[in-house]
Amino acid sequence: MTAVSTGIVLGAVDEIPPGEGRAYQVGGRTIAVFRLRSGALRAFPGVCPHAGGPLADAQTDENVLICPLHLNTWDLATGCSRSGQPDLEVVRVHEAEGQIMIQI
Repeated sequence: MTAVSTGIVLGAVDEIPPGEGRAYQVGGRTIAVFRLRSGALRAFPGVCPHAGGPLADAQTDENVLICPLHLNTWDLATGCSRSGQPDLEVVRVHEAEGQIMIQI
């Protein structure tokens, strides 16, 4: 992980298979980054606000993130809960030259 003027580089996009997520440690925080099957990237804090579960292990489709512990769901575009739990903070993420970059 390195810092550059446009954000923090976490690693290569290819480290995350399409349809999966990975956890990264950034300044004492865990950030979960998801690579959707479309290739789009999404990122959120890496811990479920309900039970502290690892959100990087969540299942996704193009629209929804599903917690692996209690099946709580959030909108992947907005972080808004669809199951009555607290909303997730959306972490700004993008790809630059094959690298995952976040801004926090």
